[in-house]
Amino acid sequence: MDAPEDIQQFIGTIQSTWSAWETLIKQVLEERMTQPGAAGDWSLKDIIAHITWHEKEMVGLISAHALVGSELWNLPTDERNSAIYELVKDHPLEQVLAESEQVHQQLMDALPTLSNQDLTDPSSFPNMPPDLQPWMIIAQNTYEHYEDHMRDVQRWLEEGDSSQSSV
Repeated sequence: MDAPEDIQQFIGTIQSTWSAWETLIKQVLEERMTQPGAAGDWSLKDIIAHITWHEKEMVGLISAHALVGSELWNLPTDERNSAIYELVKDHPLEQVLAESEQVHQQLMDALPTLSNQDLTDPSSFPNMPPDLQPWMIIAQNTYEHYEDHMRDVQRWLEEGDSSQSSV
């Protein structure tokens, strides 16, 4: 993964990948969004809430201009993901979709506050490990995350299409 040329390119990458994610979501009927199986036992609603949690953490990181966030970051990935799922699993679909849009807008509003140097200089963010460039954390929790789950959802949709066509 290559470092972004500048903040505008980075924002563009996040926004274009988000647009692809939204386009994929819009292919799914609302009644299907709560059905398990989009990624393991998770529904599409669960995936959206999961991504929203990560984006919200990035809003906090950018706004505080420091490596801060939930205590859940101290857990191994699978445990953290399970804990996030437990936090959001009972939220209604409408709430999950609305929060997703709201948090993504907060992210897009926060990103332009970063300078080009902020993206690559760990010392711009207190508590950031010196070998970790800030853009990497943001990318892992935004566009790379969307892409990971887009593959899951696309596979799920294809499996659903093939099972429907064989009936």
